[in-house]
Amino acid sequence: MPLKVFASKRLLIFTMPLNISHLNTEQQNAVTHGAGPLLLVAGAGTGKTAVITHRIAHLIDQGSAKSNEILALTFTEKAAAEMEERIDRLLPYGYIDLWVSTFHSFADRLLKTHALDIGISNEYKLLTQTDAWLLVRKNLEKFDLDYYRPLGNPTKFIHALLKHFSRCKDEAISPAEYLKHAERLQLDTDLPLDENVADHTTEIKRIAEIANAYHVYNQLLLDNNALDFGDLLVYTLKLLKERPLILKTYQDKFKYVLVDEFQDTNWAQYELIKLVAGKPANITVVGDDDQSIYKFRGASVSNILQFEKEYPSAQKIFLTTNYRSYQNLLDSSYAFIQLNNPNRLEYQLQKTDGDSALTKKLTADRKGTGAIEYHGAQTLEAETRFVAERIRALYEEQKGACAWNDFAILVRANNQADPFMNALERRGIPYQFLASSGLYRQRLILNICAYLRLLDNYHENTATFRVLNMELWNLPPEDVVKITHQARKKSWSLYEVMKHAASIGVLQESQIIINRILGLVERHSQMAKDKPVSVVALQFLQDSGLLQDLVRKEGRGDAYALKEVRLLKLFFEEIRDFENRTTEQTVKHFMEELDFILDSGDSGALPVDTTDGPESVKILTVHNAKGLEFRYVFVVSLIDLKFPSTDRPDPIQIPDALIREMLPEGDVHLEEERRLFYVALTRARDGIYLTSAKDYGGARSRKPSRFLIEMKLTTKEGSAGETAKTALESPTEATSQKEMHNDLSHLIPKMFSFTQLKAFETCPLQYKFAHILRIPLAGKPSFSFGKTMHSTMQKFYERMIELNNWKQTDLFAARESDASVQAVEIKVPPLEEMLKFYEESWIDKWYSNKKQKQEYREKGIKIIKEFYTKHEGSWRIPQFLELGFTLKVEGNPLRGAIDRVDQTPDGSVEIIDYKTGTPKEETKLAAEDKEQLILYQIAATESLNLKPRLLSFYYLENNSTISFLGSEEEINKLKDKITRIIEQIKASNFPAKPSPHTCKFCDFKNICDFAAL
Repeated sequence: MPLKVFASKRLLIFTMPLNISHLNTEQQNAVTHGAGPLLLVAGAGTGKTAVITHRIAHLIDQGSAKSNEILALTFTEKAAAEMEERIDRLLPYGYIDLWVSTFHSFADRLLKTHALDIGISNEYKLLTQTDAWLLVRKNLEKFDLDYYRPLGNPTKFIHALLKHFSRCKDEAISPAEYLKHAERLQLDTDLPLDENVADHTTEIKRIAEIANAYHVYNQLLLDNNALDFGDLLVYTLKLLKERPLILKTYQDKFKYVLVDEFQDTNWAQYELIKLVAGKPANITVVGDDDQSIYKFRGASVSNILQFEKEYPSAQKIFLTTNYRSYQNLLDSSYAFIQLNNPNRLEYQLQKTDGDSALTKKLTADRKGTGAIEYHGAQTLEAETRFVAERIRALYEEQKGACAWNDFAILVRANNQADPFMNALERRGIPYQFLASSGLYRQRLILNICAYLRLLDNYHENTATFRVLNMELWNLPPEDVVKITHQARKKSWSLYEVMKHAASIGVLQESQIIINRILGLVERHSQMAKDKPVSVVALQFLQDSGLLQDLVRKEGRGDAYALKEVRLLKLFFEEIRDFENRTTEQTVKHFMEELDFILDSGDSGALPVDTTDGPESVKILTVHNAKGLEFRYVFVVSLIDLKFPSTDRPDPIQIPDALIREMLPEGDVHLEEERRLFYVALTRARDGIYLTSAKDYGGARSRKPSRFLIEMKLTTKEGSAGETAKTALESPTEATSQKEMHNDLSHLIPKMFSFTQLKAFETCPLQYKFAHILRIPLAGKPSFSFGKTMHSTMQKFYERMIELNNWKQTDLFAARESDASVQAVEIKVPPLEEMLKFYEESWIDKWYSNKKQKQEYREKGIKIIKEFYTKHEGSWRIPQFLELGFTLKVEGNPLRGAIDRVDQTPDGSVEIIDYKTGTPKEETKLAAEDKEQLILYQIAATESLNLKPRLLSFYYLENNSTISFLGSEEEINKLKDKITRIIEQIKASNFPAKPSPHTCKFCDFKNICDFAAL
């Protein structure tokens, strides 16, 4: 095994060849596949993620490619993060710039670098679906809609139109192509239209209206310097096709390309893959057409067949050993999915290749037999009772060998979950509903929004009523009733009645509470007039005691409080997103935008993570269960017209003449629903339980799903439910939702940073608040100013690199000496441009008042002018800016980014870190002050193939520099300290470490019970 040139001598001692002996033969063949295209067909539970990550590690381990020469693409940020985490565990050393990302993140990264090369700004705003909805709604009159604008509900079709435009971009269909198609239809009425069109003239007008709307929408995006997610791919394709030198740069850079979930890639994504892979096409695609649940018009197998056609020499490997389920579960699933023939890869390949050995029939690695049961109940209540009681029975039968996390209830749609949650709640069974939306419907968020509405309008009675009923105040219900009765009697607002509470007979204690609420509202409504909404909301949380109450409850192990703290984090992320995209950041404008968002049907995104939270039964949709596994799976509400669903994914269809993909024949919607059901069946390790009921509260009896008939399952109507009811009807003493205790181990970051380690060293409880619970924080003027200055310096030096046609060097390539590089005359952006970068980078938040903001602003201008003057005639082009790294210290991963790296005349480097705080004297630089740069020195040496000669703090305030180099003793001491702190974090219960000095400057002093103030 050759030694790695990019590892230090000290680290090489521990470097071992990658072990793949635990993989089966097919997996090993895929991992060790050499050059050329590879098609890997990986069935459910066959270990495809392990194969992909081992293949990447193998390529690096064998020296076939460096970590930044491999591109791995997948569909979700979660999948990309999991992939990167697994690779990190496999590689025994640090690495740089691992390109593991989603398609959209990859495209965004390329466009941020090269957008100007195709005539668009690289400072574009990326719009979410809701942002796009708001943009269309605000400009609806520009669309000239008739067919798609009913008078009674003019916004009805905005979602459908946006989805249609998104599908067009998936196919890389431009507005110009769509308009040309509509024009052709108008000129030649004999051209074929889609089937079942009753009125030819109406249909031509409809298509013309859509084409025009698509054109108007795209023009709106350009006018607003905005892109939607579809644009990321469309413009990246344009970039690579129209700028061959840029394409070649990336083709040369990426020696290997790997694509996960290939069956779900759309036409634009596949085109992007082919362009970047180029020749000799070292491309690995991994997929399973039977698990394709997001593909356009059911074309689940088209990309894979096209891949075979375009890469005829591709090696094909089928992974068929399943490590998840028992054989009888696999056999039932396999027999069921074959009903999708002939539109399946297995059928198509056997037909074209004549090779029956190309099979997707899975073989279980586990021995034994699993449970496959169907229970048909009379009523929804009986169905939910059966599910809850069967879960409890299975749990108690295997006490000690079974956890609540082993159970999942899968629903076809989120609105089917409530009855099952109620059944579990009644029986004290802990559960977690993993919906991907609903943030704004959460109780805590509704309460905060009600308070903000009250600040904006004292006469908002519904908001006032909700505020009065917040648990925080503990107002007696009868006193709230007195207030509402008086308001109705006098025709006053509830807020006006609160000011006269003493005269309507409420309790003395209630009067005190009401007066406190009035005081808070008066104080915060003054802030709400001109302060950003995040400042006002955070002030309410602190002044009311709500945040402190949550933190205190969480500290006692209340799982519900932990959930609410994490909801707060998500809500404040939404607020800060709002503030970042507008200059009108007040409460009034936020609430107006939130109303628009709610009108659009967006209830706020929630993360779906089965590892997040305490042990509990998971309730989630089948779509969200993709890629997951559970010991026992309950698929519920299996009735006709619900699963398979009658909802068609595309209410507005793309004309067939514009579609680039091969579309299957047959009932593509039914086949997609069948694949979705197959995904549900293959989530189970030990048992699959299928349920339905006849009575769901409607007027007519419901029929079982056709899928149950196709699986040839017998109905044991009522019997199982009745048996369970007799045995387990009465509520048990199991833990209720609010009494579940917290295990925070799953929240400990898997990747550490210098900032984290310093926080834990300062105070473990401060670390918990900041990095485990991630409690929202008020910003500081110094933070805003510091980020502004760092961004200014980065933009200035990026422009300098661009002017000199200089590019960041390959970390592993030989370098020219600094003297030869810098000998030529350096082109420098003018001072005016640097000041422009400063204005663009200015963060206009967290200053106490206008005077303080102006002082900081003038200070920044002064710093920039002095910086520019100091360096005139002695400029150096940086070798790297914002150089990211991942470093392993005793197996523990740390991640960071170095502000700037300059090459020195002898070929070594100077590592520079900008500081905007008070400059320090070299004699007063303590050992702990040096640690950040010494960490960068370790990363540069062991992960980045750099040879540091100097470590420098550059103090922007007075243009002074303190330089040093860590000694071997300091390096080893810091490594030992890092290892010790990380071990402490992993074992800690995060006790407070109060001291007057620490607590004085702590961001959490106002909510901490232990603050020494």
